[in-house]
Amino acid sequence: MRIWTGDDGQSHFEPGLIHLAGSERGDAVSGITDAVSISFRETRKGGSFEWHDAPARQFVLVLSGTLEFEIRTGGRFTLGTGDVLLAEDMTGGGHRWHLIGDAPWRRAYVILAKGAHVPFVRDGRIS
Repeated sequence: MRIWTGDDGQSHFEPGLIHLAGSERGDAVSGITDAVSISFRETRKGGSFEWHDAPARQFVLVLSGTLEFEIRTGGRFTLGTGDVLLAEDMTGGGHRWHLIGDAPWRRAYVILAKGAHVPFVRDGRIS
């Protein structure tokens, strides 16, 4: 999933995936995306975070838990274990989230380097 700030100053989202163009030892692989740091965080059941922008352009790797995101226009999407969020809505209306169920939300934040290329594929089309 990708979330970004549109020309209207509001957050928008679209489903997609990371394009795996290469091959190595029988595995499909992506190109390398430059990153500057990684950190880990856990939120207990019942957790939520009100309206905010992403603090940096980053990947959010969901290690466990299920949560629902909402944007100010009313759109919603759910992320679960194994999902990746490309967060690029660093300005504007922002988004909020809350945990669903009893499992904690464990995640890794990978802060991307300035200008890092991310091979995001939306709706089956390479961008």
